[in-house]
Amino acid sequence: MAKAKGPSGPSTEVKAVDFPELARGQAGESGPSLDHLTEVKFEAEAILGRTVMSVGEILKLGAGSVIELNRQIVEPVDLVIQGVKVAAGEVVVVDDCFAIRIKEIVQPVR
Repeated sequence: MAKAKGPSGPSTEVKAVDFPELARGQAGESGPSLDHLTEVKFEAEAILGRTVMSVGEILKLGAGSVIELNRQIVEPVDLVIQGVKVAAGEVVVVDDCFAIRIKEIVQPVR
């Protein structure tokens, strides 16, 4: 146990926390249920490609401008959730809306 002097003068007692040891499987053999997380929503994006543009090029953009991206039309698009690439797929149309057909689930980078 140590004593520390506080900013206003009187000393404050500082001591280490003594947490009990947790045993493996204590919360259940299969671990805690994640069922309460199934309704959590995240923003998903389909990334067709990228490019780098100068401010001058951006200022010249207008209706009908074409921006070339770094991806060939035969390459899959990236499905990104909260900034992390999770899958790759192809662009399809469902009921007059763009959609992605998943072709590959991406392993997370460690």
